[in-house]
Amino acid sequence: MFKAREIDMLHGKLWDKIILFALPLALTGVMQQLLNAADVAVLGQFVGKNAMAAVGNNTALIGLLVNLFMGLSLGANVVIAQNIGAEKFDRVHDAVHTAFLLALIVGVALCGIAEALVNPVFEWLAVPAAVAPMAETYLRIYAFGLPVMGIYNFEAAIFRSRGDTQTPLIALTIASFLNIALNLIFVLQFGMGVDGVAWATVIANAVSAVILFRGLLKAEGVIQLNLREMRLDKACLKETVRIGLPAGVQGMVFSLSNLLIQAAINSLGPDAMAASAAAFTVEINVFCLTNGFGQAATTFVSQNYGAGNLARCKAVTKVSLQINTVLMFILSAAILYFAEPLVGFFNEDPEVIRLGVIRLWYIIAPEIISVVMEIISGSLRGYGISLAPAIITLVFVCGIRITWVFTVFAKIPTYASLMAVYGVSWFFTMIFLLVAYRFYTKHLKVIKL
Repeated sequence: MFKAREIDMLHGKLWDKIILFALPLALTGVMQQLLNAADVAVLGQFVGKNAMAAVGNNTALIGLLVNLFMGLSLGANVVIAQNIGAEKFDRVHDAVHTAFLLALIVGVALCGIAEALVNPVFEWLAVPAAVAPMAETYLRIYAFGLPVMGIYNFEAAIFRSRGDTQTPLIALTIASFLNIALNLIFVLQFGMGVDGVAWATVIANAVSAVILFRGLLKAEGVIQLNLREMRLDKACLKETVRIGLPAGVQGMVFSLSNLLIQAAINSLGPDAMAASAAAFTVEINVFCLTNGFGQAATTFVSQNYGAGNLARCKAVTKVSLQINTVLMFILSAAILYFAEPLVGFFNEDPEVIRLGVIRLWYIIAPEIISVVMEIISGSLRGYGISLAPAIITLVFVCGIRITWVFTVFAKIPTYASLMAVYGVSWFFTMIFLLVAYRFYTKHLKVIKL
């Protein structure tokens, strides 16, 4: 059933295969963000900017939790793909079943952690009283759905490791349209607010997870899931965590620094909060393109590294950078040209639109830097090198942003001065990632799995 969707990563030209792999993956990311965008748009248009701000307030904290899932699922992706490249199919079987169980365990744990963190985090963020009750409601319901969200991400990683990015896209497309429909039904028909859009998101995530679960049960070959053979393999678990946990920490560092920035945004009032929620919804979809090619680099490098073809691994990085840079330049130019109507789609308040456009210019214009960061980090993870990019990100993204908030923003407390930190932190992170990539690729050896 799924074999026709697989991509041979070990032979032939790279550019067309990387595009065929990365674009559905980017669209999958867009579909994931569409779930949040639908929440923001429905609340902004039919409930009010305070409800919209409530959802935006939770973006960084939700990202903190979801990024751990994404990192660990990348670890599973690398382990499975490397063993596929090395034709160690027994290990692939063990890694698939380990990944599924790990997703379930981590999802349940994070659900409990998220529920416990709601009150202390909101106090730290100094969420305005007009927004706090709605923000708490949304986050508590959203956290309830973390287990199914985690399962979906790991299931998608399993399909990706074999070159299939279309099946996860199909599942999430169905879920996204369901989410939009449920948002409108819950808000317009039943008069619900943030609670309605939160439940719509949980239900949509559950549907996408069930679709992929059925797909894995029916899949042919090594990625087939067999419930009777479900167990945690110690070796696969150790390798998945070794690669995935630093990748998760790398993503969480972005979210931690963004939590601090969110606190600074909150100090500027509901208009700034609503503007950030709207602009973030646009910019995160732009990032999906970068992330898609970054994950393509991870998977292609993983399989070819497992097969012992180091020259092809380096070619993957080069081609991914070239294609992603061209596409990002085109997309960024289009986003900035239509910045006002894009922000206005979520809320028509003039001040919200003005601030949202400022954010888009400060974040979308230097997005090319993020392209380099993602491709280099993704390639290093494909080799199984995950700790170095995580440390570099921790030091330069988190360090610069924390310093900036307490120095530059403290002295010039404007929305524009706060947004400028994104490009600055990306630039220094990119430089040191390039240095790390050059160092590690000089000392690579063919692995024996």
